[in-house]
Amino acid sequence: MSERESMPCDVVIVGGGPAGLAAAIRLKQINDALEVVVLEKGSEIGAHILSGAVVDPIALDELLPEWREQNCPMAETPVTDNWHWILGKSGKWSMPHLLMPPFLSNDGCYTGSLGNLTRWLGEQAEALGVMVFPGFPAADVLFDDSGAVAGVVTQDMGVAADGSHKPDYQPGMEIHAKYTLFAEGARGNLTKRMKAKFDLEADCQPQVYGLGVKELWDIDPEKHVPGRVIHTQGWPLSESDTWGGGFLYHQANGQVAIGFVTALDYENPYVSPFQEFQRWKHHPAIREYLEGGKRVAYGARAINEGGWQSVPKLAFPGGALIGCAAGFVNVPRIKGSHTAMKSGMLAAEAVAAAISDGSEKTELSDYDAAVRSSWIADELKKVKNAQPAVAKFGGDIGTALAGIDMWMRTLGIGLPITMKHTPDYTHTHRADLHRPIDYPKPDGVISFDRLTSVSYSYTNHAEEQPCHLKVKNMALQEASELGVFAGPSARYCPAGVYEWVDVEEGDPKFVINSQNCVHCKTCDIKDPNQNIEWVTPEGGGGPNYPNM
Repeated sequence: MSERESMPCDVVIVGGGPAGLAAAIRLKQINDALEVVVLEKGSEIGAHILSGAVVDPIALDELLPEWREQNCPMAETPVTDNWHWILGKSGKWSMPHLLMPPFLSNDGCYTGSLGNLTRWLGEQAEALGVMVFPGFPAADVLFDDSGAVAGVVTQDMGVAADGSHKPDYQPGMEIHAKYTLFAEGARGNLTKRMKAKFDLEADCQPQVYGLGVKELWDIDPEKHVPGRVIHTQGWPLSESDTWGGGFLYHQANGQVAIGFVTALDYENPYVSPFQEFQRWKHHPAIREYLEGGKRVAYGARAINEGGWQSVPKLAFPGGALIGCAAGFVNVPRIKGSHTAMKSGMLAAEAVAAAISDGSEKTELSDYDAAVRSSWIADELKKVKNAQPAVAKFGGDIGTALAGIDMWMRTLGIGLPITMKHTPDYTHTHRADLHRPIDYPKPDGVISFDRLTSVSYSYTNHAEEQPCHLKVKNMALQEASELGVFAGPSARYCPAGVYEWVDVEEGDPKFVINSQNCVHCKTCDIKDPNQNIEWVTPEGGGGPNYPNM
């Protein structure tokens, strides 16, 4: 007999981000009597949300048409000024807007904190009667006798590192639902299980990712231009045959959001995305904005970059994938919140219709079909070859080919091909094929070290709990990750979680500083042997991002 308490509801949504909350709001708009539960692993709604962000309001306009008049923080700063720079080591070239397809314009968009937008959406959801539970990660999935998803189990609390129960132990609760929506964001661990159990990726390309590292700065008021949006590509990644780019967004209250995305298909195991970001900030065109300013927040998160060809089957018996759990990011636009929200709304409509018909735990094929005939599909199909073109042919040729393809698709005559992906970890070369990269030491003014940076993410995990970063085979980690690839985990992690000690003494040990983890999921993606698995820690653990 189970020691767990249980709670029935109509719909449980795993993840309180934009997609999950949009789904919850839409469900209550359609049928106020539905019992809707949202589980969020962060300490509060928005605590784990990290994005640039420049937001296309199309989904917000559909969901809550009066949002601009309802004290939504995203309404504060419309985009007023848009630049795209190609960086050399010390100079820049501004790409003319006429060279870019019209849909890449940011006209009508807004820049601000996606975390604060999410907090506002949480308030709207609760006002409609949605039950929102922050600090309660979903740790396992329930199935009925037919194999359909029947709900989830929340994380046990008060478990010691050795697995024993501490005095404050509380078993997780079973949330039984007619339908379960997975809105965990990029590389969610339950989403991974659903993809494997129901073979959801049988007919799509594998998902690929970038790592976004971000800081929030208070800058000199004389340099602040509210609504200015700057994107960059080229240096410094051009020096290591890696690709990605930076952003600098002038947001409300005299702040700028700056960040850098490194595609995780890089070959050189000595690349450090965190240090590439620190180096990028010293470019004269970027540094001039930061000089005289002060960093106030830091964070990192993996981003889906696979595009339309990597969208898996979305529905399965009793459940569905929504938002970045499925992967709807438009890479050239550097936007995904609008498509994530729309997917949540479409899933909500399919769920509400099914429940109205008396169904439960069925496969929501109407949802999958609705996404594939929606403006999500129209938008992502136009850019489906942009990411793989740059990944395959590099920043210069790849950007040109991507631009030609996007222009042709805008004119309705796109190239008759869909380029393919291979998983990011498969691209990592042996260390002996590359030279170590000599990154500059941080100056403590513009650039910083990893551990100091993590303190600005306000990350915390409960003491003495099982490590949520599971190494499947420690011998393999030493022999291959260290022996063959020279320990890239210590470089790809943006939070200083992984380090190798006592290597020179001949007794290498893999140390996991899980307290530092900002839940970016990079290790789960980039480990060369897929030997590290990220699972949910105790509720409320992780970053506590302010205004990110």
